[in-house]
Amino acid sequence: MSYGYIGDTSSSIKQQVKNAGVLSMSDVLDLESKGHLGGSLELIEEQTFSSSVAQVDFTSIQESKYDVHFVNAKVKFGSGNSDLLGMRFFESGVLETASVYQVATQNGQSNGTFSEARQTAFNYIFLGETTDAFQNVYCYLYNLGNSSKFSFATFQGIHLDSPQDAFFRFGGAVLPQASVVDGIRFFGGASGNNIGADFNIKLYGVKQI
Repeated sequence: MSYGYIGDTSSSIKQQVKNAGVLSMSDVLDLESKGHLGGSLELIEEQTFSSSVAQVDFTSIQESKYDVHFVNAKVKFGSGNSDLLGMRFFESGVLETASVYQVATQNGQSNGTFSEARQTAFNYIFLGETTDAFQNVYCYLYNLGNSSKFSFATFQGIHLDSPQDAFFRFGGAVLPQASVVDGIRFFGGASGNNIGADFNIKLYGVKQI
């Protein structure tokens, strides 16, 4: 099917239909139905809980469809708990918990304190930071469904750290194993605290247009 022809035959060239560079409504509806028009993010799954949970699993991530995934997380840990947001991958249905993740981040606080965090062999990817308040994080994930490539992550977030200082963290991570990642787990990384009732995590696929 050709797009952008609206049936203008006023051209002196006598062509059957003239390309006016305009999509008709039928063009738009057809392209949208095929996923070629509109936003580049497609929501795969959203999880919001009304009570504290130990972890949140996304096990149908459509890794064979998307080369790139996007995560948006708004998290608060249970009452009285401080923790950071951790992430692990499922490889062909098996959760990888060994010290195989490599992570490097830059961190800064509004009180003027700056630091780095880096690990060449850690048992999860630390996305957030120890906090008594909300953590707001977004993360891009690459090559999850490609069995011949490593799985990478880039992320950044803003948090409130005790005593209520703004805290930012940005960085990257890799699972240096060529494998199919078909699931993602989010949890209270450092201390294993429950994720509180007030949180929302969305997983998107990034379309290739």
